[in-house]
Amino acid sequence: MGLAIIRSDDVQVSGRESGVLGYNQPHEISPPRTRSRQDLLRPPLIESPNMNRFTFVVALACMLTGTLPAQEKQPPTPKTLAPTHAGVSYGDHEMNVIDFWQAEGDGPRPLLVYIHGGGWIGGDKNRNARDVQPYLDKGISYAAINYRLTGIAPLPAPVHDAAKAIQFIRSKAAEWNIRKDRIALTGGSAGACTSMWILCHDDLADPNSTDPVLRESTRVTAAAVAAGQTSIDPKVIEPWLGENVLKHNMINMAVGEKTIEEALANYDDHKALYVEFSPYNHVSKGDPPLFMSYGGDMSLPSKNAGHGIHHPVYGVKMKEKCDSVGQECHLLISGQEKPQYASAQEFLMDKLLN
Repeated sequence: MGLAIIRSDDVQVSGRESGVLGYNQPHEISPPRTRSRQDLLRPPLIESPNMNRFTFVVALACMLTGTLPAQEKQPPTPKTLAPTHAGVSYGDHEMNVIDFWQAEGDGPRPLLVYIHGGGWIGGDKNRNARDVQPYLDKGISYAAINYRLTGIAPLPAPVHDAAKAIQFIRSKAAEWNIRKDRIALTGGSAGACTSMWILCHDDLADPNSTDPVLRESTRVTAAAVAAGQTSIDPKVIEPWLGENVLKHNMINMAVGEKTIEEALANYDDHKALYVEFSPYNHVSKGDPPLFMSYGGDMSLPSKNAGHGIHHPVYGVKMKEKCDSVGQECHLLISGQEKPQYASAQEFLMDKLLN
């Protein structure tokens, strides 16, 4: 996408989801301090007049050996964690792949599925150890999926791919030791939008299908998401957020248009897709629990495309709709009073383990 994503504990919205928020601020660079020739020749370690020769020798030895006299070296924290099963295909396209990390424990294990963000335009399933390990430590297995992007195939492809991935994972329950009734979703930005759509949408299982995967359910236990779009309908979100939100390519590329001007000119042709793939339109009583987190900038109208596409008002509108039908919904906006759960991870642990 060219912007950068927020992170709420386990929920990433990522550099590969490439700065979906776009809140990076330029750094001020101070001019270098002018140093004399004597300054440049003087060894830095003996600039202090109180440092004696012994201290200098010990310090220099420590620098050369990489050790500290009274401190043990700590092993580095691994940045990556190899999946138990990597790049498993769940569909016909090369982007229909899953990485799966299997947790240890007695009996079938709960599962958390990560759906990456990136406006359905970019992004990737790659995960760091810090994303996965906290769940494995609690006996929760973890999966991350790729899906077709809108530059390859517009809606319904990205969202239906993710739903099929859930069905495929369920079909692997015996082999991968998964508890079918404890599967939760997480993701940021477009991954959040997809997660909320699956959470609230009617089951896509086809009991009459000849494909056993398609006979599996798409219903999940819960979802914890960050900076998600609860509607993608330009006729809905412009009144909510102002015209800047429409400058984000997610909105026009979702329906296969190169520009927002073309998407609006052909709105009648695309209306059905915009309505269908807006999670807000599928909220109903009995939907599973939802946790949403957003940044704290409530400014309206939205300041730019990046601010608009991840605006907290998305969460406010969704919370109002959920409350109106009695769906359990928790909204965390940075800088505001915390809900029952202080983080996405706390919410997910509770819903998957208790």
